[in-house]
Amino acid sequence: MSSPHATFPPAAATLSELPRHIAVVMDGNGRWARRRALPRIAGHRRGVEAIKNIMPLLRTRGVQYLTLFAFSSENWQRPSSEVTLLLELFASTLENEIRRLHENQIRLRVIGDLSRFPHALQNRVAESMALTRANQALNLTIAINYGGRWDLTQACRALAELVERREISADAISASLLASRLCTSDLPEPDLFIRTGGEQRISNFLLWQLAYTELYFTDTYWPDFDEQHFEQALMRFASRQRRFGKTAEQIQAAPIQAEAAAPAPA
Repeated sequence: MSSPHATFPPAAATLSELPRHIAVVMDGNGRWARRRALPRIAGHRRGVEAIKNIMPLLRTRGVQYLTLFAFSSENWQRPSSEVTLLLELFASTLENEIRRLHENQIRLRVIGDLSRFPHALQNRVAESMALTRANQALNLTIAINYGGRWDLTQACRALAELVERREISADAISASLLASRLCTSDLPEPDLFIRTGGEQRISNFLLWQLAYTELYFTDTYWPDFDEQHFEQALMRFASRQRRFGKTAEQIQAAPIQAEAAAPAPA
């Protein structure tokens, strides 16, 4: 597991060796609170602060996309009192932080099935996304009432409707066409997946999108996930070789082949 005392020298890796898109399951908020004899919502509030602490680091490390799993479609099974507090926390955080996100040129996206939320919250989400739509410094995506199976189902349903209307044939359905109907269709697939809290599973998060993502698990609870933990995850990512189905020899030969194919200087 990760060491909280590792440092990440800027020269340790080039930007090409660092993730462009990071997806995070922010786990361990409730257990963090329980260890301190605090209500679970206190852990979730501290988890929001952890997000704010990590955000400034992303630009310095060349990260362009951050996707956070805030509330899964399975979280409705939690006690209703906790669900209510979580939704209130999301609404208040959105209200308090959207101007700061906009001032820092951060674009906000919210993905998931928002139909179960109060209309006031749905409207606030839509307004926040519209406000930040043109921002380009960082793309922040919040997954709320989201599940990977739901995402795939709604994508398949959209394609089925096109077939039913005879706008496309069934034979025209491809992996790329299905991906174009997912909630993250305008985002690159994650390079690095981080899950805190000690569990080692992806829990129905971005099932399609994580096919070739590097997975990183840490025992650290999300409220304690700070700069040193973040840099340790980046170090681990930079140390791996991403092959995408190819052999290690092919990956190693690619730069040499590219150099040999480059035109000679005039």
